[in-house]
Amino acid sequence: MIDDFLDLDPVEAARSTDLFPRDESADPGPSARRLFEARWRVTGDVTVRAQLTTYEPESRRSDNESEVAWVLAAEAERAWEASWPSPATVFWPDSDRVAWDHDRVRGGRLRTANYLPKDDGELRRLLRDCTRQSWFIHVVVHEAMTPDALGRRPVTAFLPPSLRHRVIEHRATPEQALIADFAMKRELGVGLPRGGAVVLPLTPETPGYDAERFTVGDVFLDGTEPTELLEKISEFASLPRPLATDAEQALTRLRQGWHLLTPDEELVHARAMVTRYAEALKAMTASCDLYREAAESAHAALAEAGSGNTPRTPAPAAAEQDTSPLKALTKTLALFRRPDR
Repeated sequence: MIDDFLDLDPVEAARSTDLFPRDESADPGPSARRLFEARWRVTGDVTVRAQLTTYEPESRRSDNESEVAWVLAAEAERAWEASWPSPATVFWPDSDRVAWDHDRVRGGRLRTANYLPKDDGELRRLLRDCTRQSWFIHVVVHEAMTPDALGRRPVTAFLPPSLRHRVIEHRATPEQALIADFAMKRELGVGLPRGGAVVLPLTPETPGYDAERFTVGDVFLDGTEPTELLEKISEFASLPRPLATDAEQALTRLRQGWHLLTPDEELVHARAMVTRYAEALKAMTASCDLYREAAESAHAALAEAGSGNTPRTPAPAAAEQDTSPLKALTKTLALFRRPDR
């Protein structure tokens, strides 16, 4: 489905040239392993540009030597639609062959139902991390009774493709109703209805979020589509949301450090750079002319001052020399007044 693709070394990708000057915002950092770019089209003519960077795992100790951290930023020519293909599945297979779908917060995976910890301390820590550190939308669903195989399917599977990989679903078992509700009220100020679900708030709080507005009283886990909960998730995803610092940096790298240009885009870029350098040269020439005019004026002023046509003000040293004879006479008379003379 892709139109073009690049596999780049991070150091080379961040290198600056005359034709492609890049600042530090294009540098993915020293822990980056590889950088991939891809371009594809949706709805026929809308271009999507995406950049995937893989990193050494820094924030958490990996139990698997092959595990890496990754960041994916994608941007379209117009507002993104949830029905478009997920950018994640352009780079990763949408299957269990590769476990790419881990959240940066331990205990959360996409495409599956993640059961809450049994320990109260671990549960509260998970809730805090999910709302403060994660880039994803988090939903908690309470199982009123133990579901069958169909009910254990994640409800996020019913979401549109591009929204499906932005949502992490947590499950509370039937016996966790009270402990999960208490922990969520204490940590986040939201409750979990028995047999219901809630979309968790974010920190800092998303404008327009209200706990009751994003709470569903009943979710039937029988394999049927939970329409009301899906509507709440979609509504929450549409709220204005400030980017996390790391996410904003990833988007800046996508925009400032893009390499996968079409021939037409390369031509437009080259012309823009020629115009930019021509304007810079023009500005430098104008500055040189101004400096030359200022230097000529200064030389003319110095020449006029040294010609003698203008009365000169006596220098302090000259004025001091004019008064020195009187001072010498005074010192001489003082010597004659001394008794030993």
